[in-house]
Amino acid sequence: MTISMANMGKILTYGNMFGQGLIVTVLLAACTVFFGFFLAFALALMLLSDVRPFRHLEKIKTDNINVKKRNDFIARFNPVKLIASAYVQFVRCTPMLVQVFLVYYVVFGFVALPKFTIFGFIQFERFFPAAFALALNSGGYMSAVIRGGIEGVDKGQTEAARSLGMSKGETMYHIIFPQAVKNILPAVANEFVTIIKESSICYTIGVQDIMFNVKSVQSATFIVAEPLIMATLLYFCLCFPTSKIIEHVERRMRQSDNR
Repeated sequence: MTISMANMGKILTYGNMFGQGLIVTVLLAACTVFFGFFLAFALALMLLSDVRPFRHLEKIKTDNINVKKRNDFIARFNPVKLIASAYVQFVRCTPMLVQVFLVYYVVFGFVALPKFTIFGFIQFERFFPAAFALALNSGGYMSAVIRGGIEGVDKGQTEAARSLGMSKGETMYHIIFPQAVKNILPAVANEFVTIIKESSICYTIGVQDIMFNVKSVQSATFIVAEPLIMATLLYFCLCFPTSKIIEHVERRMRQSDNR
């Protein structure tokens, strides 16, 4: 297999297709991070929740040690945290490709999505399930980041807010979350870069991203290497500047903290 400038010239004639794939990839990553963030925030709150329907059992006095241990164990049961933990572990312990297939062929296999195009070339019935699957995956990973950001806020802030009569919701909205955002923001931005790369698997369900167009060009021209080189350059041009911008923002944030 050889790489030639003549083949590269042929590939450049398909520049419009690669441009469309670039737009689809960016939109897919943006939708994933946007909706994944809200899912991650909900999961983080669930993981930090203290919903214990049987907490009254720990107050029951008994001289039987075994009964006391059993009551304490049941009293610690938190169904909300259990559901969130189970979801996060499922996302982390299964391949993203399997999750995309499950969403597209199983979840949306029984749902008739409307068939129309966005910008004239993005097929909604394929784009939406892909964005939905990636958001579910991204939310599971980002939940740990958001949870860490919230827990990283000094607990004295919470105690001070509660002493002023603020409720838990008001404390979270006005005190905790604004401070946690500074810790969360760089990780969320890095997740955007990660999703740009990982979204390439969505071509397997017909999403017309960069890799889908690579396969289309390879089928049309019987040229293998040059379309892959073009895809590599496009992904690099997307991820490298974004990474540098994130690093710059992180440095500025650290400088503001040191003042």
